[in-house]
Amino acid sequence: MAFRVLTQHEVERLLPMEECVELMAEALAALARREVFNPLRFVVRPPGEETLMGLMPAHRAQPAPVYALKTVCIVPANPARGLDAHQGSVTLFDGDTGEVRAVMNASAITEIRTAAVSAVATRLLARPGSRELAILGAGVQARSHLEAMRHVLDLDRVRVWSRTPGRAAALGDVEEAATAEEAVRGADVVCTVTSSREPVLRREWLKPGAHVNAVGSSVPSTRELDTATVAEAALFVDRRESTVNEAGDYLVPLHEGAIDSDHIRAEIGEVLVGEAEGRRSDDELTVFKSLGLAVEDLAAAEHALQRAEAEGVGTVVEF
Repeated sequence: MAFRVLTQHEVERLLPMEECVELMAEALAALARREVFNPLRFVVRPPGEETLMGLMPAHRAQPAPVYALKTVCIVPANPARGLDAHQGSVTLFDGDTGEVRAVMNASAITEIRTAAVSAVATRLLARPGSRELAILGAGVQARSHLEAMRHVLDLDRVRVWSRTPGRAAALGDVEEAATAEEAVRGADVVCTVTSSREPVLRREWLKPGAHVNAVGSSVPSTRELDTATVAEAALFVDRRESTVNEAGDYLVPLHEGAIDSDHIRAEIGEVLVGEAEGRRSDDELTVFKSLGLAVEDLAAAEHALQRAEAEGVGTVVEF
């Protein structure tokens, strides 16, 4: 048996953002059509440790059976080291024989597909004519979200806020905001891509009809949005099961009694396949809570592998 190994730079080249946006739309639609299997991820949290490990499996039966498993360590201290907080691998297995087909860098897969999913949600939910973008955070996901938003929005202005002054300059042609409020005021679309444990976005800063992609928090004990934002918004998610088990942005307002268990309007895939409605008016506040799904990793990794095989990219390892 032999499998192909793809590095971070190889994955980045094989998975361009414009292609990944369409891949993610189809992956989420397939999930809504129940064509893929995506169990809740298993998280390993050692006592007393700030780090954790997530195991994210997925399966697709047709047209060719395939299993995928992302094994990823989350290390909050990594950005200060100049490293991505997400470190790990995505493994693809032949769904018929179980043989390993590929192992590839998970940081690249996660960076690109996460932003691509936000682009899908923005294309569905943002008010037509949205031209001003705010990004809270200036790390890896800020960079990828800026690229993804430019694929689905005709932007006139981008404001970025970071807790580290000067960091926004690394993103290129953007305005650095002194505060989160300054970045958000007047924005049509807001992406929160921080590692904050407490809210960085407040409802009173948001203009009527704004759309928010809440991306940075993925555990029950942390959140980026204040309770009022979630309570007053039409809430869309990548998957209900993940949200009710993992999303502090949803669970904290729920436990406070500000929302009830029916507050989630729809999964993005349900909107894509016409099973649920999206935005109802120009003034409606919409929020997409992103947690990341293994079926997204499967689709992105399979696409990267297909291109790698066609182009002879990567290292083939006998196993």
